[in-house]
Amino acid sequence: MKIGNIELGERPVFLAPMEDVTDIGFRLLCKRFGASMVYTEFVSAEALVRDVKSTIKKLTIAEEERPVGIQIYGRDVEAMVEAAKIVEQAGPDVIDLNFGCPVKKVAGKGAGAGMLQNIPKMLEITRKVVDAVRLPVTAKTRLGWNHEQLIITELAEQLQDCGIQALTIHGRTRSQMYTGEADWTLIGEVKRNPRIHIPIIGNGDIKSLDDADRAFDTYGVDAVMIGRATFGCPWIFSKKPLTLDEKIDVLEEQLRINVERIDEYRGILHTRRHLAASPVFKGIPNFRQTRIAMLRAETMDGLIGILEECRRELKS
Repeated sequence: MKIGNIELGERPVFLAPMEDVTDIGFRLLCKRFGASMVYTEFVSAEALVRDVKSTIKKLTIAEEERPVGIQIYGRDVEAMVEAAKIVEQAGPDVIDLNFGCPVKKVAGKGAGAGMLQNIPKMLEITRKVVDAVRLPVTAKTRLGWNHEQLIITELAEQLQDCGIQALTIHGRTRSQMYTGEADWTLIGEVKRNPRIHIPIIGNGDIKSLDDADRAFDTYGVDAVMIGRATFGCPWIFSKKPLTLDEKIDVLEEQLRINVERIDEYRGILHTRRHLAASPVFKGIPNFRQTRIAMLRAETMDGLIGILEECRRELKS
């Protein structure tokens, strides 16, 4: 599979862009364990245009994580175009347009999945961003706003006509948020459409490489994207099982990378979200108190101390 001139191999599996989740440390580890492509946290076009420092920092990428995409969201055409130009200067391999985020602070303001209620503006943004940059532009969206408006089959053709070079489809509507089950049948329908010639990437309820293989076999997608199942689990992309010790070592490494590459405060903030969600610690009795301690930790040494205690408890 290719996006533009980017060769991604057979049956590629991608790390989804997620705010406060896909920081640089996490991306580097997911890449090491086999992710074919990773994405930064999605970023606000308005914040980029206003030169908000915390948002600008999210554009930092490392050579070791390539190919890497940066995803932007917004509802204003001019801001999205200007943001795409700013992102291009950061040097990603792909610029992705977020037309799928369902959360209220994004979709409720008309951005992300909110664009599913204003298709003419979505298409205008897409066309103008494609024309404004030289990098491949891709898009990510959902099946529709709700089950009465399942528009993805027609929308995929419209977005393709605007010049995008790949389309990621999350198999839920905006009204579903992250509830219920992802419906891959419409994703497969888009892929089988003879008028579609760009790669179609499927997303939703992929929790393992076995799930990804079933999606490839059943729906014929060109790539699969994994989102929430990666939390605290960067080895999900690995075909080789890891031991308990190896997994805890990886989580400690993620913490060290984030502290080094970001700063101690934000590095800890990002990493402890993963630690609290990681399946590694499910075997610890009364883990709730340990989880609270993880979420309150303010120093790297303190957080590593909690991880080492978890290691001892799991091995006892």
